Amino acid sequence: MTKKYDFLVVGGGIAGISFALKASKHGKVALLCKTTLEESNTSYAQGGVATVMYPPDNFDKHINDTLIAGDGHCDINAVEQVVKNARKGIDQLLEWGVDFDRDEENNERFDLHKEGGHSEFRILHHKDNTGFEIQKSLNEKVRNHPGIDVFEHYFAIEILTQHHLGEIVTRQTPNIECYGVYALNQKSNHIHTFLSKVTVLATGGIGSVYLASTNPSIATGDGVAMVHRARGLILDMEFVQFHPTALYTPSGERPVFLITEAIRGYGAILRNRKGREFMYKYDERGSLAPRDIVARAIDNEMKIHGDDYEYLDVTHKNPEETKEHFPMIYKKCLEHGIDITKDYIPIRPTQHYMCGGIAVDLNGEASIKRLYAIGECSRTGLHGANRLASNSLIEAIVYADKAVKHAVGRIKNLSYNERIPAWNDEGTSLTEEMVLITQSAREVEQIMSTYVGIVRSNLRLQRAMTRLEILYRETESLFQRSVVSREICELRNVIGVAYLIIKQALLRKESRGLHYTVDYPSKIE
Repeated sequence: MTKKYDFLVVGGGIAGISFALKASKHGKVALLCKTTLEESNTSYAQGGVATVMYPPDNFDKHINDTLIAGDGHCDINAVEQVVKNARKGIDQLLEWGVDFDRDEENNERFDLHKEGGHSEFRILHHKDNTGFEIQKSLNEKVRNHPGIDVFEHYFAIEILTQHHLGEIVTRQTPNIECYGVYALNQKSNHIHTFLSKVTVLATGGIGSVYLASTNPSIATGDGVAMVHRARGLILDMEFVQFHPTALYTPSGERPVFLITEAIRGYGAILRNRKGREFMYKYDERGSLAPRDIVARAIDNEMKIHGDDYEYLDVTHKNPEETKEHFPMIYKKCLEHGIDITKDYIPIRPTQHYMCGGIAVDLNGEASIKRLYAIGECSRTGLHGANRLASNSLIEAIVYADKAVKHAVGRIKNLSYNERIPAWNDEGTSLTEEMVLITQSAREVEQIMSTYVGIVRSNLRLQRAMTRLEILYRETESLFQRSVVSREICELRNVIGVAYLIIKQALLRKESRGLHYTVDYPSKIE
């Protein structure tokens, strides 16, 4: 079955829905979600949205904070674009019905948080579940929109290029174009061809590459893997962000519950298992140092003392105020027998965000023509070697807007490529060996968590690559002879993403930001 749309959006988080809502004024839009609109990385974002709102804050301060966190690897043009257009993005969210907390004494002003790496209070938030509030508001808009067809439980398998017309496509092929995607309808198990004039990937993060992550299980790096297979440019995959403070539970639940950075901005203190504050040993900013520094410090404390976790202490703050500001964290910790107003919170670093991804320009366009990537799956250059807290949601909004404006200006000169054939599954059969897929997925998680974590070495990376190559060959062989399923496709994607992380980590002969290697402990200036 073939479907045709002016705009095809893959992914239903803040990036994808923002694009869809704006693009719908200029043509027919399809929005594909591999589960439902409710399940996205956006929904799990606790902290908030970083935006310059009131003096004494200003653009220069936000730009400088972003550059410092990015450790000399940011694209200054991307940083300036996001910071200077952030307020317009906030206004758009307010128009779409998003509710940010207001100042108790002056309802005309927003209540702002301060987080690690920020020099001023500039984080708009809704309690401690900002992402959920944004997702809820956007879902209401998109579900009732006559110009947007939402396809839930549709899994994008491949982006369509000249390769599907029988042409040989390499990384040196000029002017590779995207004509849409093949997508699996998970309810009927039929593969549909979606043809589009413009395709947008907003597929989110890569958390399932690791054993423990704050991401939902759907975060399998699908967009990055598809573009890599289509010979598109992928950059900065070595910069995997581990959030310093995820809730430690002996059961190892997934996704791991995040303890927002805003709680440290509020005054929480990091302590070791003996109750001693330790962050000033590592950075003069103490518990408010950027995430890469804090995560490495906690990791080091755990290794020094042989601990499974350390502590976050907010017991010195006003109990009622703490419960008011962080109701979700308070409730979640109580479920595990922890009263955060009286007890220390057990925490440890956990995979959280990917700073690299599909390389895009200032309009969000990838190296493959007619293809845009926005949100976490993209590499805009904003985050550099380490994302500044709460810069991700605003990046998604700003780049969705830029991508729409750029795509609309070109769409009247684009047409559908009707020569794309239907998906060919001749010679394949249903696999009864699901255990092979689940076991291989576990092996990838174990390899990446053991060898490609917060601290790396060439030996660890090479060992990870050697083991991953075996899994790659086994999985490709299984894929070629099997009827397509979401499980086998996600495994392929996870292996592809893991390969890119390891390969690009091996190529970086220095320690910078989130990439720390014992072989090159210093960064090259």
